[in-house]
Amino acid sequence: MRACGFGLYAVEEKANKEFIGFIGFHKATFEADFTPCIEIGWRLKKEAWGKGYATEGAAACLEYGFTELGFSDVYSFTAVVNQPSKNVMRKIGMEFIKTFDHPKVQVNSPLKRHVLFHINKNVLE
Repeated sequence: MRACGFGLYAVEEKANKEFIGFIGFHKATFEADFTPCIEIGWRLKKEAWGKGYATEGAAACLEYGFTELGFSDVYSFTAVVNQPSKNVMRKIGMEFIKTFDHPKVQVNSPLKRHVLFHINKNVLE
């Protein structure tokens, strides 16, 4: 985080301060036609799913990234089978770009095929 000024931020429930996961930014550098890029991502424990935490946190991170960190474009990607994350991407205003095979995932894995979403800072203005 110190090297680039951003990273993944801890997420906790307000009511009990319990750590439930993280949301934030990462610089994706694997070989693809859209990298290097700034990626927004999230990982929450299963008990926190479906409560809007990922959407709320990702929307706040996007605003911070565009207004404070100076990002102009942010990407997000996940396995095609990960419908909940695709829903979050849509809810925070991201648009589907394409599907692709993630070069860091094993060839025979059901997680190999990914979707790519994108948002430009002008969407929030």
